[in-house]
This record gives sequence, structure tokens and C-alpha cells, in this order.
Amino acid sequence: MRYSHPGRRLSIALGVLVPVLCLQVSPVLTQEPRETMVLGNPGTKAMLPPELPWSGKSRSLLVSPGDRWATPFEKSDLNSTPRYKETMDWLRGLAKASPDLAMVTLGKSPEGRDIWMLVAARDQEFEPQSLRRNGKPTLLAQAGIHSGEIDGKDAGMMFLRDLTVKNLYPGLLDRANFLFIPIFSVDGHERFSRFGRINQRGPVESGWRTTSRNLNLNRDYTKLDTPEMQHLIRALNQWEPDLYLDLHVTDGVDYQYDITWGYNGPHCYSANATAWLDAYLTPALTHGLNTMGHVPGPLVFAVDPTDMTKGNRVLTFGPRYSNGYGDARHLPTVLVENHSLKPYLQRVLGTYVFLRSAFSVLGEHGKELERAIQADTKARRKQIPLGFKASSDLPNLVSFKGVRSRLRPSPISGGLWVEWTGEPVLLEIPSVVHDEPTIVVSRPKAYWIPPAWDEVVRRLEMHGIKVDRIDEPVEVAVTMYRMADAKIDPDPFEGHVRAGGTPVAETRVEQFPPGSVRVSTDQPLGDLLILLLEPGSPDSFYQWGFFLEILSRTEYVEGYVIEPMASQMLADNPELAREFKRKLGEESEFTGNVAVRRQWFYHQTPFFDERWRLYPVAREE
Repeated sequence: MRYSHPGRRLSIALGVLVPVLCLQVSPVLTQEPRETMVLGNPGTKAMLPPELPWSGKSRSLLVSPGDRWATPFEKSDLNSTPRYKETMDWLRGLAKASPDLAMVTLGKSPEGRDIWMLVAARDQEFEPQSLRRNGKPTLLAQAGIHSGEIDGKDAGMMFLRDLTVKNLYPGLLDRANFLFIPIFSVDGHERFSRFGRINQRGPVESGWRTTSRNLNLNRDYTKLDTPEMQHLIRALNQWEPDLYLDLHVTDGVDYQYDITWGYNGPHCYSANATAWLDAYLTPALTHGLNTMGHVPGPLVFAVDPTDMTKGNRVLTFGPRYSNGYGDARHLPTVLVENHSLKPYLQRVLGTYVFLRSAFSVLGEHGKELERAIQADTKARRKQIPLGFKASSDLPNLVSFKGVRSRLRPSPISGGLWVEWTGEPVLLEIPSVVHDEPTIVVSRPKAYWIPPAWDEVVRRLEMHGIKVDRIDEPVEVAVTMYRMADAKIDPDPFEGHVRAGGTPVAETRVEQFPPGSVRVSTDQPLGDLLILLLEPGSPDSFYQWGFFLEILSRTEYVEGYVIEPMASQMLADNPELAREFKRKLGEESEFTGNVAVRRQWFYHQTPFFDERWRLYPVAREE
């Protein structure tokens, strides 16, 4: 769409502002031909940027609609995805026809749907124990954690068919096992309509981003609120995959890449696995995708979505997300993000090539990955970073395959909006790497949790973290945190009210009653344990609001009691009297506020609750 506006018009090539003199003196709106997507009724259109031309070799992976094993996607116009029932019916038929394939349920969703996983393995090794014993590495690919981003489901169905009944890759299952979750958020998938992701080019209809309780599964890896995520984490503990792929579709800015991926860097919790991903997986994926006519690239998180010349952020993901969680528990995990502005066919085929390439390289170099995982799992880092920010170092410049754009003044909003032109452009932009720790803590020997907080203990056990319960009371010298400046967020987030504050360490001797647990950090999931229990960690149970009770005061003092008590305290304690005089002279809020002055004296008495804001999880150093 082109229009003019009084004054000057702005044009932009990926953020480079160029003033263009506008001769018109009144707004004029004219229509240019461009790609559109029909959403809902024919009168409703989403004006997407121009589609980049594509004719990749991966089109050869499609079978004809009349083929016995054509997927519902291939039988359609290549821009449709099947509903839950149709998907599972087709997969049941495939599993029935192949001796190398079985369907297992991970558990049921809140609305009663099974979350199915396909197991592809030789010799009908369809149980976790037998699969682990066969000595082959295992790939787990998960689609539909956000069910509007469903490319992975249709790609995985095609790949499973070619891996089994079509037998197009006869050597792959001899070297590795394949686990495939076609739809993770099954209830969200069945909130199925044309009115989903307005900024995505297909499929015509799809599911919704969140679950039936409006929770985002890719924010639930640590807190484990949803039955869906509890089922998945149990599956990770039982099946013990060696490589985990989480298949998404991204949005935001326009660029040439049709498939991007990333994982946490070597500065994080699984440096050896990251080295394997860098050395083996990424080169193989890049080669395989390029060969089949796709445009692979890094994850894109623009510093400024209106100006890509300001750079791309290379994020370190926290454990609430799939790839951050995998990194913390030493399970190599790759976040895959197809580009929402590419046609659905192109995205599905790119995901197929990605799956095939990843499965192949795992079969070839699984032993190297196994050694890397073991090294990460056995490491006991003395210092654990709890979060990361952008490095203070000068960013490196990297090549970026962008799309030219221009800024347009808007008579609708009164601001500027970005119009992508469909013209490819190659840029050199800063790579802003988030690898500088924000908070670092030492590794304690263990944590102690009183029995009153059993909900937290149960969630630790769901993660697979080992805990030891005591039957007799015990006295332990520990470090505990008092939460200074404690606060809670004004609005709920993902079903919780999040808490903040500054942890201030105190050395104490604590009595732990029977039923308390000691949780050692000397275990495979010790790093994850630290991220869950350190209150300074953004994904700790404290910050997710599991300890809000400690922020409430429950005992108070009346004026008729504290007034005579305070007078006696000043008479008996000269040091307290001097501090009172100082505060009167220097702190205006103290001087002019009766309640604040009385509370200050109350704080000095043994009647005040000394456990107020004391985080109950203790560190054994």
C-alpha cells in the first residue's frame, strides 16, 4: 500500500532513514497489488509483505495426493493441516502397517485427549528400558507446543512415513531411535479456526497458542503447572533422549531465512553438548537445507524490529523455555523457528529436511554426543550463573540475509510502521550476545526444605531430582536469605503472581522437623536444582510465586503498648537512643510518620516476627 502525507515521507532500507520530499498537501491512499491471505470470510484480509520466490528441491519429498500413504497435508492444497482425530487416525494406520513403529500415550490433557508419541525403532523396542538398552542414540522431536505453529506435525508425519513404510532411508533406524510428538498442546490444537496467527502465511486453519487453561507450555518447563508438561517431563526421565528438537514458527521481522534454529552457548550449563552441536549438528543441518533449496539461518531476535542494522540478539534462554531447560538438565535441546512469512509448504518441507538431517547426524555421531552429555552431567561447577544479559564487549559484525524495508507514516495510528518490500538485501549487522552473568552463586552442598513446602518438593521430584526425607529432627548450620525490598508484580503471568526482591544472606542454625528434605546438588540435575531454588534465579520457585506467604506480616503492635515500651527501651539502651535521634534529624519520612516510628521500635523488640521475609529454603554450605 502506498500513500502520501503532508510534510516529508520517510523510506527505510532495513533501518536506514532517507527523507523523501512529499509534494502532496493532503493524505491520498492508493492500492498496489500484493500478496494477501484470506482469513475467515472473504472480506477479511491480512496484508502480509510480498512473498519471496521459492522453488526448492525439497518439493520432491512430496507424494501425490493419490498415494496410499499421502498425509492429509499432501492430500490437501498443501496449505492445510489436519485436526487431532484425523492426525491420529492416519498415524494409527501407519503404525499398524510398520513393524518399526508404535504409538504410546504420555498421558491425558485437561480436556481428556491423549498426548501421543510415536516410537520408531528396530526390533520393536517400544519400551523405555529396551530402547535405552539398544545402545543407539535417541532423537525426540516435538511439534505443536504452540499449536498455531504446527509445521512440525505435518513434516514429522511425512518423515515417519518415509522412514518406515516407504523405507527411503534404510540405514537410519539401524543407527538411531526416533521419538515424535506430533501435537503437544492437544487442547490448544483443537481450538481450531482461521482466526489464529494473523501474521503467518498458512495453514488456512490451525490451533491456538495456549492450552485450555490459557497457559503457555513453553513457559512451564520449570514450574510444571500443566498436566501436559508434567507428562512430558516424566517422558524425558523415562525415555532419556539424547537430542531434543522443539519445533516452532517465529514472527517479527521479515528476512530471507525460511528456517532458523539455536541453542544456549558454551557460557551456560552444558558446554560439551554445545560444542557437539556446533561441530556436528549445525554444519550438517546447514548443508542439508542448502542442498534442498532452503535458506537456513540463526534465530532472529531483532534489537529493534524497525531497524535490523541495530543488530540481532543472541539470547541465552532460561529454563522456563525448552532449550533453556534442556541446557540446565544437560539434554542437548534445539529451538527451531520457521519463518512465519514463508508459505506453509516451504516451511513444512524445510522442517522435514531438518528432521532428516538431524536424525542422520545423530546416528553417525551419537557416541561423541553421549560422551559430551556424560561430561556435562558429571561436571560440578563451583559457580553457577542464574541469568544473563548482553555482553559489555563490542559486538561482532555478522552477515545477515535481510529484506529491504521502509518506514511509513500512518494516518491510522499517527506513528510510523515498517513496510517490507520483498527485495532481498545482504547486511553486516552487530551480533549482540547475551552471555554476561547477571547473578552468580556458589554451589552449596545441599538445600534443606521444611515439610510445610511439600508442593515445591513434589515438583522437584517431578523433574527427576532426588530428595532425601528425614524421620528425626535435625539441627543444621545453614545460610538463609532474607528477601529485602520484596515485592510482587501487579498483574498475573502464566497463572502466577511473580515475586521479586534482593536476597540477603544470613548465617543461622536451623531446626528441621521430621518430614523435611535434604536435596544434594551432587547429582545429575544439580544445576537445574540450583536454578529452581535460588531465589535470585528468574525461574526459581520463589520468583514464580510459590513462597508468597513469607511476604505477609501476621503480628502487629498497638500504640498503647509500644509507646511505654519504647520509652523504656530508650532509657535502657543509649546506642538505640542515639540511632533514634539520628533518624529524627536525617529522615523526613521517619520524623513525620507516627506509624513508621512505632514500627521501628517494634522491629527492635523480640516480639517482632523474625521470620518475616525469610526464605525458608536453606543452603548447606
